[in-house]
Amino acid sequence: MAGSRLYRLLRLTHSCLHGAYMAKIGKRTVDASDKGPKPYFVWDDDLKGFGLLVLPSGVKSYVYQYRTAGGASRRITIGKHGKLTAEQARAMAEAHSNAVFNGRDPAGEKKDRRHAAKVNDLLDAYVESETFKSKAEKTRKTDTGRIDRHLRPLLGNLAVPTLRPNDISKAFVSIRDGKTAKREKIGFRKLSRVTGGEGAARKSIRLLRAIFEWAISEQLATANPAALVKVGSDGQRKTILDDADAYGRLFKALDVMEGEKRVRQPVADAVRLIALTGARRGEVTGMQWKHVDLQLGLVTLPPASHKTGRKTGEDRIIGLPTVAQAIIARQQKGKPDHFVFRPAKGVGPVALNKPWHSIRAEAKLPVGIGLHGLRHSLASHMAMQGAQASAIMTALGHRNLATSQKYIHWAQEARQAIAETAASVALAGMAASTEKNTGDVVPMKGGAK
Repeated sequence: MAGSRLYRLLRLTHSCLHGAYMAKIGKRTVDASDKGPKPYFVWDDDLKGFGLLVLPSGVKSYVYQYRTAGGASRRITIGKHGKLTAEQARAMAEAHSNAVFNGRDPAGEKKDRRHAAKVNDLLDAYVESETFKSKAEKTRKTDTGRIDRHLRPLLGNLAVPTLRPNDISKAFVSIRDGKTAKREKIGFRKLSRVTGGEGAARKSIRLLRAIFEWAISEQLATANPAALVKVGSDGQRKTILDDADAYGRLFKALDVMEGEKRVRQPVADAVRLIALTGARRGEVTGMQWKHVDLQLGLVTLPPASHKTGRKTGEDRIIGLPTVAQAIIARQQKGKPDHFVFRPAKGVGPVALNKPWHSIRAEAKLPVGIGLHGLRHSLASHMAMQGAQASAIMTALGHRNLATSQKYIHWAQEARQAIAETAASVALAGMAASTEKNTGDVVPMKGGAK
């Protein structure tokens, strides 16, 4: 029976100049469908709409044909024979059939995906947006690096509507494992080293999450696939200057290095001001004379000049202790728009990263502490001395009270540890006293009966 059916199929294949015929599409049917002078179809006699297209070149492709809910005829190519087996193509055709039954249009959806905006298009739109341009120059530079060196290579060619959390999770792993790491020339005798790592991966995906939130507000996307991707936390920055001795080593190192001309006075003074006020590095290096009022002992930074201001729209007011006022007063005076701490050359803000490494080594400070660690140090010692979260929030310019509250929790834990250490001395004495007063128990004669 099967042999006679195959024989009829062979005769039909060779004699068919155009049109189509019915047969059970399987391996034997596909193999027996020879090329002809014109294209023709073999339609499956079991699954309606499932077919095999045979071209004069001999190329064979699986297709699925259907009508939309509106009555329009559609045909979608499933794939070429060779890349797909007849069984795999049938399974995909059944999936299309189910989609059509549920009112969907597989061919229309495929066309939409093909013409949909790519992630690269979304990234381009974001970089040109006012939201991006309103960020600080340094932040824009950092974000551009993460976009161009991590997000574009891994996700740029994917369509925005079809981007899934799993795609983003894979990108996170690739960045974390260094698959986007490279060196590139960025100028004369200048190399950029893209290292990747877990921190870079977290920050890149968080940036993508923020970009999609912006895109939704601009009606460029309908969902944020990055919102469901877990990237972990940065952890707590617990490396601080522990005590007055550590601060003493820092200030002595600054005095010595400044006296020996190993660091410039504006650099040393900028570090001193960060340590004394807990201001962010960018707030100090970007400080202009128009922001300073030495009579009131205040620095007032407009919203565009500090981190939280771009979100809250509020000024950041930094109180200046007397020593900090003196540090600012001895800087070279300039016009209102001039920086308080000037670089040796050029007109930009003073650079602190490179000299800080030398200062930290000279002062024998912990290797893990950065300039931001001076900010954490001030907040931690305020908490240890009993300051409330609201006071820390005001001093450091935090946007959320919860951020300041973390220092209170840290201080409580630290105070408990200190109390345990202090009590250990008393406990040792208590134990010694107990041993001294404990002797052999001798029964008394003539005891009570």
